Amino acid sequence: MRKFVFGIVLVSVLFSCKDAKEKKAVKNPISNKDTVAEIAVSENSVEQEVFKSDFEILLPRSYRTYDNENPASLLNQKWIELYQENEEYYLGRPSYKIKKGFDECSGDSLISIMPENKALIFIDNPELKAGKINSLKIKKHKIWPNEKVNFTFNNVNYILRAEGKVLSENNAVSNDNEDEVFKEVAHYKLFITAGNNAEKLLLAEESFHDTFVELLFAGDIDGDGKLDFVFGASRDYEEERVVLFLSSRAEKGEAVKKVSEIAVQFDC
Repeated sequence: MRKFVFGIVLVSVLFSCKDAKEKKAVKNPISNKDTVAEIAVSENSVEQEVFKSDFEILLPRSYRTYDNENPASLLNQKWIELYQENEEYYLGRPSYKIKKGFDECSGDSLISIMPENKALIFIDNPELKAGKINSLKIKKHKIWPNEKVNFTFNNVNYILRAEGKVLSENNAVSNDNEDEVFKEVAHYKLFITAGNNAEKLLLAEESFHDTFVELLFAGDIDGDGKLDFVFGASRDYEEERVVLFLSSRAEKGEAVKKVSEIAVQFDC
């Protein structure tokens, strides 16, 4: 009988300890307001800053609908369109049509932005002024590791220099239907130097999956007489990612500041 009573007491104590530990474990639950940067996945993980755009940008493409929301619905006549015409670039009010469809992969609706001009990006920044803008003709879109590109704009010399590890090389065809050597790259870093300022890191990507960084545009978008940049920086072949850099928002001693990016997934 004494053994039976002792057994009941022991079980009660064990359950009490278990309940106490469970209550202690959920004392500080993670709320929906916590960002990815604030949550460590493991002891060996490195916390990364979550980038927040100064304003939104959109691409002339199709967008999937999730939870009854679609990015394409944000576009309106208050936005600014960066487009190309006869080898020159202009800013103006968006000129486009909306086409609705259905995406078999996501199982939801699809909304496509169909530009009437040769649009590069749409920018939600009413401070930008419409009209022709000064731009450079880009001769080299991909800057591979151990390569550098020089620009001169309004008597200021710009240098883009790349570092990284080339994993492999293959013959490929570029977007302009020209033969090129495509390189699989890891630990990529792209630096920028403007005039007498010190070299600064512009872009950094640990790896790519059949993609690479491309310089899409170099010119004066914000009208301050200095170069701004638009880069394609897709990290996977089922992603389209574009990053915008403006000089007018740069900190002291820096050439440009990353102000906005968009990454669209179209995996199936």
